[in-house]
Amino acid sequence: MRRTMVTLALAAAVAAVPAVAAQAEGQVKGVDASRYDATFDWGTPGVEFGFAKASEGERGTDPAFARHWREMRGNGLVRGAYHYGHPGTDPVREADHFLTVVRQQGLVQGDLLALDLEVADGRSVEQVNAWARRWLERVEQQTGVKPFFYSSWSFAGQYGEGLGEYPLWVAHYGKSKGEVEPPRPWREWVVHQYASTDHDWNVSRVSPQELRALGVKAPAPVSP
Repeated sequence: MRRTMVTLALAAAVAAVPAVAAQAEGQVKGVDASRYDATFDWGTPGVEFGFAKASEGERGTDPAFARHWREMRGNGLVRGAYHYGHPGTDPVREADHFLTVVRQQGLVQGDLLALDLEVADGRSVEQVNAWARRWLERVEQQTGVKPFFYSSWSFAGQYGEGLGEYPLWVAHYGKSKGEVEPPRPWREWVVHQYASTDHDWNVSRVSPQELRALGVKAPAPVSP
């Protein structure tokens, strides 16, 4: 039931916004941050959503995550947590580590979850693809939330076969904000990372309310 609800929410969010909406004035802007942006001011005018790095690999934890997570909520932003994945290790252990880190800081309704996949660790396309699918499935099984899949436009197109059901957060700095076409197999992107200057800047093609609809529906359950 949760899977159906999340899928419908994504479909509704995408369908509700015309293809040109993200190019208009007043588009929904966001930032993603890690320890390299440890003091970022989440009260910055115009910022309506954010993603913060929570973890990496099987054991890594971003030291700035707790502050980012707290400050995003304190400023009323839609907030998301992401995990930097390494296909050379076990996807289930990485997914479980990510969820442990995020749950320690608290999950509330509307929080988003994401996999950041940028490296192959010497694995084949098929192996990386299978790794990503297993990680995404594990997080969905544990939370009832379809995680976002984040990657560069080219990496997503190469390694994302069969992952089009997951909301796409795509990085493409060669395109103006909101003017990127989704790589296959995705039919649409939800968030476009368009610049990495002082910070990583993003734009959402859906409203903050529609973003929240893609997140936690209730306090996330803990499964064995």
